[in-house]
Amino acid sequence: MLTSASRIAFRQTSRIMNSSALQHEPKRILVTGGAGFIGSNFLLHMVPKYPGVQFVNLDLLTYAGNLLNLQRLEGSGNYHFVEGDIADGDLVRSLFEEHDFTTVVHFAAESHVDRSISDPLAFVRTNMVGTATLLETARHAWKNSQDVRFHHISTDEVFGSLGSEGVFTEETPYDPKSPYAASKAGSDHLVRAYGHTYGLPYTLSNTSNNYGPFQHPEKLIPLVILRCLKEESIPMYGDGMNVRDWLHVHDHCSALECILKYGRDSQTYLVSAEQESTNLNLVQTLTDLIDDITGRPQGRSRELITFVEDRPGHDFRYAIDAQHLRNELGWKPQYDLPAGLLHTVRWYIEHPEWLEAIADESYQQYFEKQYLSSGP
Repeated sequence: MLTSASRIAFRQTSRIMNSSALQHEPKRILVTGGAGFIGSNFLLHMVPKYPGVQFVNLDLLTYAGNLLNLQRLEGSGNYHFVEGDIADGDLVRSLFEEHDFTTVVHFAAESHVDRSISDPLAFVRTNMVGTATLLETARHAWKNSQDVRFHHISTDEVFGSLGSEGVFTEETPYDPKSPYAASKAGSDHLVRAYGHTYGLPYTLSNTSNNYGPFQHPEKLIPLVILRCLKEESIPMYGDGMNVRDWLHVHDHCSALECILKYGRDSQTYLVSAEQESTNLNLVQTLTDLIDDITGRPQGRSRELITFVEDRPGHDFRYAIDAQHLRNELGWKPQYDLPAGLLHTVRWYIEHPEWLEAIADESYQQYFEKQYLSSGP
C-alpha cells in the first residue's frame, strides 16, 4: 500500500510524464556526496523507487557526510557505497570502468559559507578540482555514448545578493560574494564549458536554501532546533533581517528526479518553492513551534536568541523564480514554509539519537568559536 508521501510522489511523477518527453533514462548512476544532507535524501527517495537502476554512492565522509543517514538502504541490492575523494582521478576512473555509469548526479561539495571564509582553498579543491576530475573522467569514459547525462547541483549564491526587490532567473549574471559561492560558480562554468567544448551531455540546477531531515547542525535550521531543545543560546547574525528563499529537501529531490529524466540537454533549471523569510522571522517561527510541541510556555524559547556580529560579506537577500522548471517540466513543490518547518521540527524531535551522534564535542567547540566569540 502506498504511503501518503508515496501517493504525492506518484501523482507528481505521473503529471510530469504526461506533460514532458523522456530525455534520459538512468541505468547506472554515480551519486557523489550521497552521505551528505541533500545527497542522502535523494538516495532515500530514488533507490527504493527504481529497483532496476544501480546506484553507487561516492563520499569522502567528511564531517558533513554521515552513513547513519542511509541506514534504510542497507541490504538494498541496487545500492553500493564507496568511501573516497572525487578529486582522486584514479579512483573515479576505476569506478567508471567497473560500473559503466550512464549518469552522474554530482552533489559532493564543501558548502558552508563560514568555513569557506576561514579555509577557502579546501573549497577550491573539492568544488572545482573535484568537479573537473569528474567531468574529465566522464568525457573519456562516455566518448560518443548515447543517453548519458552529467547533472550538476549548484546554489543560488552564485548570483550574489539581491536588494529588497527582484528575483534570480536562469539569465541572472553571476556575481559570487564568498569563497564558497565563487567555487560553486567556477564549477558551474566548468560543467558548461565541457558541454560546449566536448559535447558532454549535462543538465545543471541552482537551488535555494534547503532544509529538512539529516541536515548538519552547522546550518541555520538544525542549529536553531538543536540549541533550542537544549535551551542554549541561539546565534543571530546582525539584525536578522537578511532574507532567504527556503526549499524543503524532499521537494528538491523530486525536482532533481524530474530534471534528470525530463530536463533538456545543456539546460539550467532554478529550483525553489518561492518561500521567502527573514532569518529572524524564521528563527522565531522555529522557537514557537518547539514551544508548542514540547509544551513550554509560549515565547520562552525566543529568549534564547542572541544577536552576534554579522558575517563578513553577508548577502542581504536571495530569491529564485522557478517558473522555467514549473512551466517546462510541470514540477510543483509539496511543502510551503509553515508545513515544511513543522515537518522538520517534528523529525528532529523524533530522532534525538541522530542529533546526539552528529553534534559531537568537536562540533560544539567549532560552534562556540565561530558564532559566540563576539558576544551579544
